[in-house]
Amino acid sequence: MDEVFPSEPQAPARRSLTPLRMVWRQALNYPTQVLLALAALLVTSGSTIAIPASFKAIIDRAFGPGANAATINSSFRLLMLIVVMLGIGTAVRFYFVSWIGERVVADLRLNVQKNLLRLPPSFFETNSPKEISSRMTSDTAIIEQIVGTSVSVALRNILTAIGGVIYLFALAPGLTAGLLVGIPVVIGPIVFFGARLRKASRSSQDRVADIGVMISEVLGAMRVVQAFGQEAREAQRFSGAVERTFGAAQRRIRIRAVMTAIVIFMIFGALTTLMWRGALAVAAGQISGGTIAAFVLTGGIVAGAFGALTEVYGDLVRGAGAASRLNELLLEQPDIAPPARPITLPQPPRGQIAFQNVSFRYPSRPEVSALEDFSLTVEPGETVAIVGPSGAGKSTLFQLAERFYDPQGGTVRIDGVPLAQADPAEIRARIALVPQEGVLFAASARDNLRYGNWNASDDEIWRAARDANAEDFLRALPEGLDTFLGEDGARLSGGQRQRIAIARALLRDAPILLLDEATSALDAESERLVQQALERLMRERTTLVIAHRFATVRQADRIIVMDQGRIAEQGTHASLSALDGLYARLARLQFEGADA
Repeated sequence: MDEVFPSEPQAPARRSLTPLRMVWRQALNYPTQVLLALAALLVTSGSTIAIPASFKAIIDRAFGPGANAATINSSFRLLMLIVVMLGIGTAVRFYFVSWIGERVVADLRLNVQKNLLRLPPSFFETNSPKEISSRMTSDTAIIEQIVGTSVSVALRNILTAIGGVIYLFALAPGLTAGLLVGIPVVIGPIVFFGARLRKASRSSQDRVADIGVMISEVLGAMRVVQAFGQEAREAQRFSGAVERTFGAAQRRIRIRAVMTAIVIFMIFGALTTLMWRGALAVAAGQISGGTIAAFVLTGGIVAGAFGALTEVYGDLVRGAGAASRLNELLLEQPDIAPPARPITLPQPPRGQIAFQNVSFRYPSRPEVSALEDFSLTVEPGETVAIVGPSGAGKSTLFQLAERFYDPQGGTVRIDGVPLAQADPAEIRARIALVPQEGVLFAASARDNLRYGNWNASDDEIWRAARDANAEDFLRALPEGLDTFLGEDGARLSGGQRQRIAIARALLRDAPILLLDEATSALDAESERLVQQALERLMRERTTLVIAHRFATVRQADRIIVMDQGRIAEQGTHASLSALDGLYARLARLQFEGADA
């Protein structure tokens, strides 16, 4: 499968965590929670370092020759207080850090989705929606783990390591100096393996996304898979994707395991050496037993903090990869955007559409001309049918009329205003679309109907349903308008889905109507009902009809015959049939095929 985004990291290794700045900026939207989490981190780190100090006092005072009950009690009360503070601080830290993690992920999902809704269809031609969906789930899950766990662990261990080193210097400067000499040796493997770990992590995330895309694709086409007996092949294909994902994860795990092993060996090797020297110092009477006990315990805490940082670094690298992916989606700018000072479309709307010398090539297919010097004016209230062979440019007219794309040459106007100078939202508010296949959402019948006008009342919905010949089957649904229609309207027939799409367009009540051959895939009875509904919908509206079945366009005011992005012929059904040109030839093929 082709990669949607580049698989190689674009930043040098030393800046591998840079994408996490985006996550940090999101977290700063909640300063109170961040401050409380940081305060709790300080308390827990301070309490952790205070435990060895308390042990030193207990060993030197409570177990010494002059120890008494009061000394013992005060020493252990102090230790118990520290433990209580550690427990409370940990609970507070966990709550606020987890809260921030969940909130940041929720905001990221909202912001990414909001930006995706601004992007034109051209973006989704070159970026798979299934891949993007997988990114929004898998990458945000990684960031949730990073913010809710890994960042907290990293900050806690950094503070603990700094506080521990300071306390070690206070206990035994000579031993501590020897301990610090080994820190650069520990950091070296982190830097060396970090770049490799980021590359492996990104590759692993890509493979996980591939699995998500494949699952969605196969489950969405399960009827076709089973109808053609391809279950075994799909299972084999999925097995291959799973094994590739496992292989990528295995490479990441191997790198992280080696890095962790080397670093921990170095840390605890150095600590063992220092304990050796400390034991000799105690034997020589240079330091007390409590001091060496506190030094060993603190050194263990510091070593554990550095060891945990090596593991957390791997998580942070994975989070940086996930953040960079989401940041790409957040920073993506739409090619189609409102101008700085959009021209307002005239009121009341007339419904005129004009294509003037339009030339257009799809960004994903720049070598193919979809329209070439195309000119057409559709007057208010006129019904114009667009016919022609596949690839002639019929659907492109709809795409340009709704300003999903801008032409490379020429101008498209609605009511005299060039679309490039108008607000796309205002343009689309004047257009109602009935696609070739009724697109329904996994929602109730009411929500699917009022997608054309979200503020429509139930009376308006039923009126539109009646005009679309949809009232009878809607009232027969188990819960009426509140009935859940299933994914893609799976609980309805094709004709029923089309009639809901027509009712939705009726509720839209726009002056311009675009019909993409709404009856081409229906049986005779459904086609009759849908055609009756369309006739009601087309009244007093400017209508452009893409017609694949010529029997549906005989009553059009004008028929435009397109071929290779140009107008080949135009006229009425009778005049074009008499010409014996492209229209007559295509019509003859259809009608002869129907008679056969």
